[in-house]
Order: sequence, then C-alpha cells, then structure tokens
Amino acid sequence: MRAIDDIAADLGAGRTTSRTLVEEALARIADPAGEGARVFIKVQAEQARAMADAADALRKVGRAAGPYAGIPIALKDLFDIAGEPTPAGSAVLADAPPAAANAPVVARMLAAGFIPMGRANMTEFAFSGLGINPHYGTPSSPWDRASSRIPGGSSSGTGVAVADGMAAAGLGTDTGGSCRIPAAFCGVVGYKPTARRVPIDGVLPLAPSLDSVGPLAPTVACCAEIDAILAGGTPRRPTPASLEGLRLAVPENTVLEGLDATVSAAFDRALAVLSQAGVRIVRTRFAPFEELPAVNAKGGFAASEAYAWHKPLLAAAGDGYDQRIRLRIARGEHMSAADYLALVQARRRLIAAFDAATAPFDAVVMPTVPIVAPPIAELDDERAYNSINMLILRNTALGNFFDRCAISLPCHRPGDAPVGLMLMGETMGDARLFSIAAAAEAALAA
Repeated sequence: MRAIDDIAADLGAGRTTSRTLVEEALARIADPAGEGARVFIKVQAEQARAMADAADALRKVGRAAGPYAGIPIALKDLFDIAGEPTPAGSAVLADAPPAAANAPVVARMLAAGFIPMGRANMTEFAFSGLGINPHYGTPSSPWDRASSRIPGGSSSGTGVAVADGMAAAGLGTDTGGSCRIPAAFCGVVGYKPTARRVPIDGVLPLAPSLDSVGPLAPTVACCAEIDAILAGGTPRRPTPASLEGLRLAVPENTVLEGLDATVSAAFDRALAVLSQAGVRIVRTRFAPFEELPAVNAKGGFAASEAYAWHKPLLAAAGDGYDQRIRLRIARGEHMSAADYLALVQARRRLIAAFDAATAPFDAVVMPTVPIVAPPIAELDDERAYNSINMLILRNTALGNFFDRCAISLPCHRPGDAPVGLMLMGETMGDARLFSIAAAAEAALAA
C-alpha cells in the first residue's frame, strides 16, 4: 500500500502514469488467485482506462484536475453513480432504475480527479459489521487467507481493495462502524467523520440519524485529505499533535470486555508506546455507556429507520433479501412512534452527558474491534452470526450514537493478525482528531 501523496508525487514527476496505475489495479482485480471477483460487484475497466488516458493527457499539458488526478479508488456499492442502479449489495435492487446523478461525495471525488475502479462489495444494505454477502460472495481478510476470515463490514469490498492494492483508497459508509471495522480487520486506516460535515444525499440509507460517509486508505494523512474533499474543503496533510501531555481516556466499562488475547496484547502495547511518548493514559468509566443496552433494546435507530425505508421493498421482494439482514430490518416493525421519540430524547440526553464526561480529555481510546477476524465458515450458524456481529459493532457504534468523529489505525506488529486502535474525538473536532491520530500513527510505527 502506498500513500496517495506518494502516488501523486510520482504522477507529477512523471515517474508513473495514471494508465499504469489503473492497469496494475485491474491486474490485481483479475488475478484468479486473489479476491477481486468478490471485492467488486462491478468492475468499470474501460471507463477507468479512458479516464486514466484523459488524466495523463491533461497532466502533460499542465491541466490536470489536481494532484490526485488519475489515482484509482473503490466506491462502495451504495453510492449513486449517474446512469447506474444502486443495488447496495443486494439482489433485489440489481436492476433498479439508474441513478439520475452522482451522489455529491462521488461528484467531489471525480472533480478531484480520482478514478473509480468499480462498485465495491458490501454487506447487503449495509446492515451488519461482518462483511458477509451471500449474493456476490464474501472477500477474505488479507490476513490468514488460508482460513478465509471475514473482512469486516459493511464496507467489506473497499477494505480489501485498499489492502490488496486494487485501489489506492476508497469510500465507505459508517452507521455503526462500517468504515472502521473493515479497516481494523484489513490492516488499513478507516475514518468516520462527524456525520453532518459530509453530505449523505445520493447514498442509499440505512439509518439517516447515524449514517456517515468516510474514507478507507493506507494512512491517517490519506484519510484526512480525502475527508476534506468529501466535506467540500481543501485537502491538507494533518500536522501531528505533540504527544507530550496529551490526555487520552481509556474507558474501563463496556469496551474492554471480551477482548481476545491478540487484541488485548496489541492494545496494551499501543498504550505503552503512547505513554512512553508522553501521553497521559487515564482509565475511567463513562456512565452513559451503561444506559445504551436499555436505550437500544427495541432495535435502536438502525432497525427503526431501516424498516421505514425498506417496508415497501420487503413487501414486494422480501424473499430475495439475505434473510439474516431481513430479520434485522424487521425488528423495526415493532417500534412505535412513542418508542422512537423516546429514543431520540434519550440520545440527546446521553450525548450531553458524554460531552461533559469527555471534556477533560483530548480523545477517547479503545480497541476498534474486541476480537481478530473469525473464519467466514464459523458464522454460518445463525446464533454465532448474531452474537459475533453485535460484539464486533459494540465499540465502533459508540461513535455513531454519540455523534462523534472516530478513526481506526493499525496497532499490530508486522505479520500479526490485524488489530485496530480507535481514537474518538469530539463532535466537530475532526481536525484535532486527525492531528492526534497522525502523531499516534508515527509513534506506533517507530
């Protein structure tokens, strides 16, 4: 994996061409020994080649769209692309009417010159953190391919595409962890922005109260630069924060429960490295975490808002859904208007309480996912699927419920199973979080 700034520098200096980058990506996608057939639901090879040739021609005459013009990316299958259906990893929408326009986030990436390689696979309708898709196959995590382990979801294809060099970076969505979980399992960086900063128009919804759009990429700086583009800003590399005296809170309730030995060891090593660099690690408890199981007991925002969108489609084509996803959506049928309003009020109250509790700290730190990626075959059992899914989503979903920005970066040793370290910032504190994450990334890599 190479940082997009390094690729951009090579393009600008003439050391490579966009056509070369695209052909390399297509070769990895087409490799029969690789995961390309499961990573992409649709490969846009000829479009990518044509865009690459155009980018190279414009760069030769000094008219490139920008430094990133000609860099290959992956787009999760739930973004509207003009002239194409938006199946969102489903079979029932595979022949849906084509989108009339690009989603704003897609339009912004195209305007910056990035080249989509295709529509990346995902959990059907984004409603699971595992990344399993019975319609298009499930790509394996890059680690321990012989065991065919889950890639994490729902942005599964994007995570594997970046890790395997089928794209330099990619876009995912994050409603309960869907950028950060595949990043953790695939050994890349995944970012969930403060949701309101990035438009979700033209993105097939899961739960609009929680939905956000974010990047998966090789480095923190890559994610920061793409995030700026998605938010309509000017991309800049984040300036690493000083770690000396930085206060990071480690929650002692909820997020450390059920850690496997590999994740626990990697997390402890990461904290030790940061502490040696001058970070003050403060272990504490956050009372709002204790209330979440009761608040979300009837399905939360995901089930209620997903059911509202899916109700007519379920009636018309419910048998064509992944039935595990159908059951999760159907939980929303039993939530009343009073239940939903109580949920909205509880969220508002808990956000205020959590904001007050985290005010003394620069960020909150925890393992992104409590366990390493399990084998796909182990999740054929319905009970295992549900229990592992809830465990995998547990930590990341906090950032969505509390309306925070959060980032997952690798903290494992080379050759070990991928483990993600998650840093959670304040609402609208994205720039500060990127600075802290850049500093943590450098310390962990030293």
